Amino acid sequence: MAAQDPRAADDQSGCGVVLRRRRAPFPRGRGGGGRQPRSALGAQRRRHRPHPPDLRILRRRPARSGLAGAVPGGERGAVKERDALLREAQGLRASQRVPDALATLARLEALNPGFGRLHQERGHCHILLRDGPAAIEALREAVRLNPSLPASWDMLEQLYRMAGDAAQAATAAQHLAILKQLPPAVVMANSLLADGDLEPAEAVLRDYLRQDHLNVGALRLFARIRLERGDLAEAEALLLSVVERAPDYHAARFDYGMVLLQRQKPAQARREAERLLRDDPDNRDYLKQYGAACVALGDHEPVIDVYARLLDGLPPTGPEVADLRLWRANALKVTGRQAEAIADYQASLAARPDNGVAWFSLANLKTYRFSDDEVARMSVLEARNDLQDMDRVYLGFALGKALEDRGDHEASWRSYARGNAVRRGLGRWRPEVAEAHAARLKQVFTAKVFAERAGWGLEDPAPIFILGLPRSGSTLIEQILASHSQVEGTQELTEIGRYAAELCGSDADCGLPLDPEALLDLTAEGARALGERFLTETRTYRRLGRPFFVDKMPNNFWHIGLIHLILPSATILDVRREPMACGFSNLKQLFGTTNQEFTYGVDDIARYYRTYLDVMRHWNAVLPGRVLRVAYEDMVEDLEGGVRRMVDHAGLPFEPACLTFHETRRSVRTPSSEQVRQPLGRDGLTQWRNYAPWLEPLRQALGGAVTDYKD
Repeated sequence: MAAQDPRAADDQSGCGVVLRRRRAPFPRGRGGGGRQPRSALGAQRRRHRPHPPDLRILRRRPARSGLAGAVPGGERGAVKERDALLREAQGLRASQRVPDALATLARLEALNPGFGRLHQERGHCHILLRDGPAAIEALREAVRLNPSLPASWDMLEQLYRMAGDAAQAATAAQHLAILKQLPPAVVMANSLLADGDLEPAEAVLRDYLRQDHLNVGALRLFARIRLERGDLAEAEALLLSVVERAPDYHAARFDYGMVLLQRQKPAQARREAERLLRDDPDNRDYLKQYGAACVALGDHEPVIDVYARLLDGLPPTGPEVADLRLWRANALKVTGRQAEAIADYQASLAARPDNGVAWFSLANLKTYRFSDDEVARMSVLEARNDLQDMDRVYLGFALGKALEDRGDHEASWRSYARGNAVRRGLGRWRPEVAEAHAARLKQVFTAKVFAERAGWGLEDPAPIFILGLPRSGSTLIEQILASHSQVEGTQELTEIGRYAAELCGSDADCGLPLDPEALLDLTAEGARALGERFLTETRTYRRLGRPFFVDKMPNNFWHIGLIHLILPSATILDVRREPMACGFSNLKQLFGTTNQEFTYGVDDIARYYRTYLDVMRHWNAVLPGRVLRVAYEDMVEDLEGGVRRMVDHAGLPFEPACLTFHETRRSVRTPSSEQVRQPLGRDGLTQWRNYAPWLEPLRQALGGAVTDYKD
């Protein structure tokens, strides 16, 4: 960093002549380091030297377009303005014009309230004014936002000692001592990262790691930067090298577990959380990570107890209580304990009344009916100007459902439309990317390609893939099959999509494979290995010991070619629903993942539906008879006939229990969780007609798909 950079200059100074600097020893504990406060970045280097990190990470590379960490021109301008205002305030303070400096900092705070160094500079100003309490307040905010500000900790220690608060002074001294044990470059990089300055933070760390590429604190920090930039694979590899080198570096292991969750590797993440909890069984962050891993694995029963444990002793209100009540309610809902789930959702709202996701979660039960008072409260909340974008989205969808249940379809449509408009603005879906990918798939996966690879893969009939579009009836089909004594329902598994991304890359905006031609490089041995890997990695979701299991990830329709190559004996069911009903059901559904970004606009849904039909026609042409088409409407008209077709296609005998699927008790994670616990009705066929005047653009955009969707 250049000396004139205002972000660096002040961290080298204490309080000048106003306060006297003191030192405190670094406290030692078990393992040589004890339990460190959150500002600690490093760890003692281990004697053994396991696999070193790949030094290719130190090559400079541009930020990925569209990903976190890329800095558009407008944001660069905002950073320049922020730093200019900080320099101006520092100059005014140096000239003893402290009131003017504070006024400049107020302007800076209006632009960037989360900038730690502005609060540090405010602390300097209040020290010059001999206002100790105001200085402490400013400096506490500085280290809350950016724990890697040595000057702030130094000033806090001295201010607390002058105020006679020995305990707080000792805490500040401990933080300062920890920072002083770390290489200055690591402290600087972490401080820059805390203030959102990814590019300079990465530059500082790259330079440092070229000199000391085995420093685990620096490697952990570098992993965090790569994570911010959207490079999950590199972050995972870096953190793995850190925990191999320093097994007791708990902060790095916690980061590693979080990356594993984001990389859709929940079984590994749970093992890491369990290891952390063995050393610190009451750590709240570790318990939450363990709970998140269990949820991702579909193992909801232990989660209920974990969240109850975390709630024990907390006051009834506050953000943490709101979150914990919400998370426990979700687990209760999935396990069929609806009354308890409703009570927890309402408790979450009592803890935080503007909690949009809790309002939406009640609506998403599909069977909950809002009172007049609740509708009025949601309407008032949605009208607030200070509402966060996602809370506004949640409330739009919740109000839409509440008004739909009351028969006020025009007002309901307006609410759904508001929620969809905001949500679509937050995403990056581009329908032309999906259409181009479909065209490339058709070019790559020809009948000749499959003929040349006949006999590849693992001959195991256990997997049953249910795919298509969301809200097409896939949860119903899974529930029917899971009522069979030989079939276990799991969830929307991510393994197939992850394999495609590993082999072909993945588009950052749409999540589709970048290079489907790369699948042609797969060998017979590689195809079999991937099939074996799928069965191994999905075993953790199978708890009943049944010979068949369901993967109901709808997006797998893109990957039928890959599925056929690696698992040629797997059953594939393509579940379809009449496009107007399917389109409307998607428009009124807010999804909890980023996998369904196409569902928040009429034109997007129509184009995606047409693309889906195009892709499925291709698979049916090059792999005739491989996929069984299941129409939701046909299941409603003839349930037994539809069930017999499906189980016969899967090589299973018919069982009457499949007809009473609503009596099967199991965890269901999708928005249809309560609906599949009821007998099959005809409501889903015609609900869209209540919105026909506003859905005419959807009909027009769908074109011929409205009538030929079964062709």
